[in-house]
Amino acid sequence: MTQSPYGKEMDCAPTLTDREVIDFCRNGYLMLPGVVPDDVNRQVVDYLDRVDSTYEPTPIMKESFFAEGVLMNPQAAGAVRSLLGNGFTLPLIISNHRGPLPFDKPQNWHRDGGTIYTDRLEYLQVFYYPEACTEDMGPTVVLPGSQFMRNKAPMMAHLGSIRGTVSTASPAGTIFLTVYGIWHRRSRAASGPKGKSKYRNLLKYNYWRTAPPRRDWITQADIDFNTINFDPPAGVFEQFQGAIAAARMFTWLCGAEDEYRKRGGQCWPIATTVRDGANQEGAPRSLSNQ
Repeated sequence: MTQSPYGKEMDCAPTLTDREVIDFCRNGYLMLPGVVPDDVNRQVVDYLDRVDSTYEPTPIMKESFFAEGVLMNPQAAGAVRSLLGNGFTLPLIISNHRGPLPFDKPQNWHRDGGTIYTDRLEYLQVFYYPEACTEDMGPTVVLPGSQFMRNKAPMMAHLGSIRGTVSTASPAGTIFLTVYGIWHRRSRAASGPKGKSKYRNLLKYNYWRTAPPRRDWITQADIDFNTINFDPPAGVFEQFQGAIAAARMFTWLCGAEDEYRKRGGQCWPIATTVRDGANQEGAPRSLSNQ
């Protein structure tokens, strides 16, 4: 790693399969529990407590333990490579959502500022817990599939519990990737600190695409895209609209955007009960059965 890693282009082998890429499009997030080694986690917590406790400890990127153990962690970087293609860039800013413990009030539901409505996955928002975050330490919760829901932050801030949300409570060293616009919030923290730090540290940063999208992750020869369920699991959408949006994102990631023709009705990807290897109406040619 150079002295100035900010925005540096990187590459590595992809680690996600077709089905895992589809799941990311459906859910809007991917959990990688405990992938960062304990010794790296300890160095990160020590750095955040002793060297830089600010909201943006970006210079931590110059530390080899962070650059190699977190930013280019094999499982995390492999997932980033799968979704953003080769030559993805390292972050320019590292933020730390360093929350006090305990913390009585949950954060308001929101999507982060800068969100745009698009099917194109030009970048990823990534989070990292250097210490374990239990359910009573105020983990971030996400609403799967909400990355496609058009809503402004002021129109969701008053919402309380929402059916189908998922907690990111997880062991130390967990990294999770999200579509930037996914709905999320910090939950209420009832407990005091349980680790070395007196805070719940949650680092956040973005990776960016430089290459045109194409299906160059781990492809699966046995997959039939006509029978795959693209619907987000939470069911927060108007019927089928979540599946249609997720399929548009997947098609764009495959570099087959021009082949997608949504004509309405029982058109790909919603008619998953087609039989005998038949292709759904409107299925992209390069994803169809021959």
